[in-house]
Amino acid sequence: MTKRIRKAVFPVAGLGTRFLPATKSMPKEMLTVIDKPLIYYAVEEAKKSGIEEFIFVTGRGKEAIEDFFDYSYELNAILGKRGNQEDLDAVNALVLDPGQVVYTRQQEPLGLGHAIWCARHLVGNEPFAVLLADDLIVSKKPCLQQMMDFYGTVGGNMAAVMDVPKESTSGYGILDVEGPQKGPLMRARGLVEKPSVDVAPSTTAIIGRYILTPEIFGELEKKHKGAGGEIQITDAFQRMLPSYAFHGCAFEGERFDCGNKAGFLKATLALSLARDDLKNVTLEFMKRIKE
Repeated sequence: MTKRIRKAVFPVAGLGTRFLPATKSMPKEMLTVIDKPLIYYAVEEAKKSGIEEFIFVTGRGKEAIEDFFDYSYELNAILGKRGNQEDLDAVNALVLDPGQVVYTRQQEPLGLGHAIWCARHLVGNEPFAVLLADDLIVSKKPCLQQMMDFYGTVGGNMAAVMDVPKESTSGYGILDVEGPQKGPLMRARGLVEKPSVDVAPSTTAIIGRYILTPEIFGELEKKHKGAGGEIQITDAFQRMLPSYAFHGCAFEGERFDCGNKAGFLKATLALSLARDDLKNVTLEFMKRIKE
């Protein structure tokens, strides 16, 4: 029987160079899709999935993330004085309780695998989740919850996966799937980080949701460098096979890659159309510019 997933790691140390100059003085994770920053959506997903402890792997200039998940006593006082209960509830909706959140630093940009390794002492000897804020996932049941439901039966390491165009495989970790796919869960016999189109074993790509065994830290400790000269988590999965199974979970929902401008724009439009207070004005504007 697998242990319950209680902890989640949020790697938020990246520089966000694709969004310069906006990210020159603010974390890319604090860029807002309508009225909530990207990191809000990721933490909200984790909380709805039952996560109890939130571990942020930060870097220099990320203090705004810490402040966002804390109480703002001055703002609370002003909103309370004005009787603005709706806004007061909104700014405190995702304040994390004392002892529920912790921050640690990744001093060098050595890749996702290294960022996860930085959280090893905070995670301890239990399975844990990893959520990347760049991937905003809209779904009826939280993507992480969908993964947890399957993880209880298979264990090992797991990631959310989706099918991508063949020409896009060089931008993802790609699964070599074992046998024909049956349902949303698939077992991998191999994984390749950012393969060229001509050698990619499939078009099944890993996106930014993981459930990992604590044994991953021992592999990351070796600090093998892969694609881009970084410590890649996909390479660690490959080296752990077959001792530790790896499964991909094809989730239900829509994923927006907010690590680039086009994906960020699509997410903004999709979430605007899903809101009663913005749907009509968004449709009217889209109709007008189309004409």
